[in-house]
Amino acid sequence: MYISEERKKKLETEFTLSASRSSGPGGQNVNKVNTRVELRFSVIASAFLTDDEKSTIQIKLKNRINSEGELVITAESERSQLRNRQIVTAKFFELTEKALTPVKKRIKTSPTSVSRVKRLDNKKKMSLKKQMRKPPKE
Repeated sequence: MYISEERKKKLETEFTLSASRSSGPGGQNVNKVNTRVELRFSVIASAFLTDDEKSTIQIKLKNRINSEGELVITAESERSQLRNRQIVTAKFFELTEKALTPVKKRIKTSPTSVSRVKRLDNKKKMSLKKQMRKPPKE
């Protein structure tokens, strides 16, 4: 389901962003600058999501939701805090859009007559090939 720009702006007011020191290599930049950005969004307390949307997000993103019912997303790949903020907000909207998109029901199909014939021909060729490998009967 596509989330409109107007709705995105409303949702942006509901999540909190916090910065902390990033882990991993990076030398002085990592040791001094808080570049890691963490986004926290309370799914249960959201005013702009319907009850159905809240429940689907809780089910589909249960691995990213903590015990307090907050959706937690982090980004620390970039050297700047601003870029990590952009990444984490984009990731948030991408995850929510993906979670709210309804799953298409699979339509059962049967193999075509041509594909059935091809499969049987292939089976005959393979069996013939294996028969040719056997030593001749006396």
